[in-house]
Amino acid sequence: MDAVPLWAQILGLVLLLLLSGFFSISETAMMALSRYRVRHLASGGNRRATLVLKLLDQTERLLGVILLGNNLINSAASALAASFAIYYFGQSKYALAIASAAVSFAIIIFAEITPKVIGATYPERIALLVAPILRVLMVVMNPLVWITNLIVKFLLRLLRVPEKPSDMAMSTDELRSIVLESGHFIPQKHKSILLNLFALEDLSVEDVMTPRAQIEALNIAMPVEEILHQLATCYHNKLPVYEGEINRVVGILHVRKTIALLDQRDELTSEHFRHLLTPPYFIPEDTGVFTQLQYFQENHERLGIVVDEYGEVQGLVTLEDIIEEMIGEFTTSMPGAARAEGFAWDDNGECLVEGATTLRDINKHLGLALPVDGPKTLNGLLLEELRDIPEAAISLKVADCIIEIVQVQNQSIKVVKLIKGISA
Repeated sequence: MDAVPLWAQILGLVLLLLLSGFFSISETAMMALSRYRVRHLASGGNRRATLVLKLLDQTERLLGVILLGNNLINSAASALAASFAIYYFGQSKYALAIASAAVSFAIIIFAEITPKVIGATYPERIALLVAPILRVLMVVMNPLVWITNLIVKFLLRLLRVPEKPSDMAMSTDELRSIVLESGHFIPQKHKSILLNLFALEDLSVEDVMTPRAQIEALNIAMPVEEILHQLATCYHNKLPVYEGEINRVVGILHVRKTIALLDQRDELTSEHFRHLLTPPYFIPEDTGVFTQLQYFQENHERLGIVVDEYGEVQGLVTLEDIIEEMIGEFTTSMPGAARAEGFAWDDNGECLVEGATTLRDINKHLGLALPVDGPKTLNGLLLEELRDIPEAAISLKVADCIIEIVQVQNQSIKVVKLIKGISA
């Protein structure tokens, strides 16, 4: 120690602490790194991101290098501090204890906690910076790491511990949690779309269809004048066409194609309209929404008739209905159709809703928790709860929401008043 000046010894101790901090910050950054983000950078041509992925594919060797380097340097720092204390203060046990405590405190503060906090805060930036150095160290320390890992593997097998997790795939719930906790990194609109996509897994076409009572359809058995009047005032470009009653769907009519028939208005018969029909596309009511989206694409269809197990028409679903479930409503509502647009509680905690409104729309727009595993509409829920066609002014409580029937017409509930309950 005589030949080494004091400043050099202190500088050596500082350098050892810095090296220990390097290994600590590298370990935390590499382990806290989002592999999905790094893969995105690598796919964009970032060479350092590609190198980081290669290092992470050798996690065993990477951790071996980091931990070996960190422990060797910490041991060297402790030995240097002990040698320094013995040289300057003799064999005093108090001097050794103070020196050991001081260097341990310095290691914890400057080489462990602080670097690891920084590494956890900026994992991507630091990992890309230290990757080339770690790659060189993995080559230089390969023999020592190989021996160490060999011993570790033997101990793992002895303890019957698997070397790698059997399943690293993320579940849908985990992905949903990532989206919810993304904060400002994902715009609110994009976050809403992603959450809607996850929710589609639990939906069938029955949940998103236009109910049978709200379908705008054409009865081809009507007189031609009535058919023309309906075509002139219809809201949609495609109409399901039935004969006599709605369960006898014979095709889909493109309203624009009927314009050419107006020149021969006096000679028109129902057969002229039949020749314009395209075959109807039927969908079982329990078909999943994701599955149906794929079927629409494969069959080049945009509209389907939803039927139950007996072949009776239950509703109608379009490609736009499914898209709206993902990105929100973007089309104009059909006049008279029950939609959730404009739903809001008033100052008294009340809201008027049409009975044909779906329970999912009510829950979504009013923050309620009405049960959706049975009937799909508010009218259906009330009929199930009451077991009878109710009279007006009847009230009941469902899922902490008071529901007051305002109007009943044609054996169905037309208008309902929702009143916030204590927990709503």
